[in-house]
Amino acid sequence: MIKVLVVDDEPSIVKLLQFNLEKSGFQVVTAFDGKQALDMVKSEQPDFIILDLMLPKMDGMDVCKTLRQDRVNTPILMLTAKDDELDKILGLELGADDYLTKPFSPREVVARVKAILRRMQASGEVSVAQEDVVLQFGDIRIYPEKYEVFRREAKVELTPKEFELLHYLASHHGRVLTRDQLLNAVWNYDFIGDSRIVDVHVSHLREKLEDDTKNPRYIKTVRGLGYKLEG
Repeated sequence: MIKVLVVDDEPSIVKLLQFNLEKSGFQVVTAFDGKQALDMVKSEQPDFIILDLMLPKMDGMDVCKTLRQDRVNTPILMLTAKDDELDKILGLELGADDYLTKPFSPREVVARVKAILRRMQASGEVSVAQEDVVLQFGDIRIYPEKYEVFRREAKVELTPKEFELLHYLASHHGRVLTRDQLLNAVWNYDFIGDSRIVDVHVSHLREKLEDDTKNPRYIKTVRGLGYKLEG
């Protein structure tokens, strides 16, 4: 059973999300402040984290940052009561995979959790005929069945969403992909007017894969269109 950690300081929201997630077949553990959330990640090792932005003791941004610095790549859906683009962008830059603004529908939360996990599971389900498939460009190697990326001989730590974006770009090597195409393929739902989420994740990939992020060798920007992967 897939385990979801719900972190929010409002008991009513925790109870609502727990009810809807358990109804959908998930196991749910809970935390009510940032420090407790970090402890729960270590002790419970959840498969998914729903993380509120505004938390006592340690806010959601710091929790997310700490987890990513500790190389915990569990997917994170961030909840925020602020309809502020800067908060959303900062959350993504710190390593969150997605966000929702309060008030939200619990059904949408469940749907997004399922969508992210479904894409992760699909990427890991490889037939015997595909087990040895490796995507390579330059000194970068992608192992789809293992959800692993290596640069030269060193493993590159990517979040699930970063991996999905890189894998999609590599699967369409040399082809220009618009931001809308990437949003639809990688995030799989409506992000109209919010293509910045693609730019943030491309920036993360460049930081991890490129020697010179200002003059990238692999992930090229095609002005006015989107991105393409070369090399």
